[in-house]
Amino acid sequence: MSGSEGKVVVITGASSGIGEATALLLAERGAKVVLGARGLDRLEALADRIARAGGGAVYARTDVKRREDLSNLVTLACERYGKLDVLVNNAGSMPVSPLDDLRVEDWEEMIDINIKGVLYGIAAALPVFRKQGFGHFVNTASTAGITVHPNMAVYAGTKFAVRAISEGLRQEAGDKLRVTIISPGFVRTDFTESMTSPEMKAQIRDSMDKMAISPDAIARAIVFAIEQPADVDVGEIIVRPTPQS
Repeated sequence: MSGSEGKVVVITGASSGIGEATALLLAERGAKVVLGARGLDRLEALADRIARAGGGAVYARTDVKRREDLSNLVTLACERYGKLDVLVNNAGSMPVSPLDDLRVEDWEEMIDINIKGVLYGIAAALPVFRKQGFGHFVNTASTAGITVHPNMAVYAGTKFAVRAISEGLRQEAGDKLRVTIISPGFVRTDFTESMTSPEMKAQIRDSMDKMAISPDAIARAIVFAIEQPADVDVGEIIVRPTPQS
């Protein structure tokens, strides 16, 4: 029996990339996964895939910019499975560009998804965790939340914020709740689709082609943290390609 067996895990941004890989691995290891993302077709396909393999999954369309959607996703987990063990705040947006481009709508999108989306997840799950007396937040940050690079100022700012919020949450959590930050480097996902700057999209895709790692690598790190004993709190895991500086 794995340390994931029987756990109920809500995952945002679950329809692709890191979220999808995490859902598949957790379901394989016996967890019940509750999937949230904006694309219903992809969520349905993922839930069907998990069910065909003998796993348990439910899903709901979830836009993390809407607090109500996060509340509904957590409620779905509790109503369907009777508890919530883990919330993986994974949904993110990365339309990076030079500040001089003044792509203010992109800045707002990153703030709304990367920061407010995490806060809405915390607001939905924290009362449940307190009432239960157990629970685990896993918040996806980034190596950009550790080191700032040109053209990534706003994105890095949102990920620095995720790390700060997560650390504050950990300090306030007490001895019953756990908080883990996952900071991926270059990962082979479709996040470039959100980029509105053609130059940056081409640059990031080139870097991705040269060194990006599989989302499975991040999923394994998330599962490692989840499967630790209740008295072990894994504070942060950084996972990046070997050649990434």
